[in-house]
Amino acid sequence: MSPLFEPYQIVTHFFMHGDIMHLVFNMFGLVMFGAHLERIWGPKRFFWFYVISALGSLVFYAGYGTWEMYQLKQQILAQTNGAKTLKMLNQSIVELSKIRSVLVKNNTLFSNYVDSGYVPMVGASGAIYGVLVAFAVLFPNTQLMLLFPPIPIKAKYLVGILMVISLYYSFVDSGTNIAHLAHLGGGVIGFVMVKSWQKNRNQFY
Repeated sequence: MSPLFEPYQIVTHFFMHGDIMHLVFNMFGLVMFGAHLERIWGPKRFFWFYVISALGSLVFYAGYGTWEMYQLKQQILAQTNGAKTLKMLNQSIVELSKIRSVLVKNNTLFSNYVDSGYVPMVGASGAIYGVLVAFAVLFPNTQLMLLFPPIPIKAKYLVGILMVISLYYSFVDSGTNIAHLAHLGGGVIGFVMVKSWQKNRNQFY
């Protein structure tokens, strides 16, 4: 665990955003789709749905990241002096970043291990994907109008495409700083929650 971690970041991370456009798009999605869910569920249930979706996205993202770091660590130990390297790996990530250029200039695995400790996850995107999936489950045939390109598309198809994209880029480098696995995690948790809450009605439209 990074020495920079604080427990309150478990909650505060989904109130922070990378830039103004990140914030605008997330809040646009929240207003456009979340408002319908709040009318159906009421503010209390919607609040908990939003928070749990956000925390679920964190579990997906952090869980996979922890597994990746473990795999990298095992590869490094297999290639180098195990005891000596393990001692170095157990130092704080801050310390490792300071000495990396000297000790591991040409060691890509070690560099990746250190860098992985600094991958940030901020924003409400995971919770927003939970909201999108819930909307698509409850209102699957609602026609939405895309902006680019300006064509109509049903909610179930739009959200399905977004989830497939998130799944693909969760395990393939997209060349961006987007946490696709967090999107996927929020969507999965949102789907599980909304299906568990459904009783007599499967769809509204």
